Amino acid sequence: MMKHLLLAVLLLASSVGFFVVAPALADAPAAGDPASAVNAFYAVYDGQRAQGGGIPDATGRLRYAPVLSPRLNKQLMDAAAAQARLTAKVKNAVPPMLEGDIFSSLFEGASAWKVGTCQGDAKTARCPVALSYVVAPTPGKKPEKPANWNDTVLLVNTIQGWKVDDVIYDAGFAFGNTGRLSGMLAMVMASNP
Repeated sequence: MMKHLLLAVLLLASSVGFFVVAPALADAPAAGDPASAVNAFYAVYDGQRAQGGGIPDATGRLRYAPVLSPRLNKQLMDAAAAQARLTAKVKNAVPPMLEGDIFSSLFEGASAWKVGTCQGDAKTARCPVALSYVVAPTPGKKPEKPANWNDTVLLVNTIQGWKVDDVIYDAGFAFGNTGRLSGMLAMVMASNP
């Protein structure tokens, strides 16, 4: 009975636009410095990569919530709602507006990361991150060369500690993400009000 009540509360809260974090996730330790916050973000990211690309589903957004700023959490929720409106309007006749990895420059995403030296002040920080993607080896085939690139993670210092607020896609890939994560999410929201 208690499980059903909790599920009902979570569903009601999400349908009216509130973001509720499950108790286990809300108790995640606050990141004391920007580099630790970026590493915490990529630890969640690494666990979610197998779930597929695009805007994370509700479960994925719950997992990301403790490491993202309130602003970015709201943008993800609003973009997911806008995507759902489009999908319903066209009766699944078109693919999602955002496909592939949205948290890095490369469509396939990153399989490894190394946080560089963060710069900023007591309120905001910018952290360069060296990323790479290694294609899983295929038996009998020569291993592919890994893709290596850099992105920049922007953070804000909240009451709960440092949180990821945006990602700047720095790689400049011909078919990769460009601009900022927040800009891509805003495009989805503007296209499907």
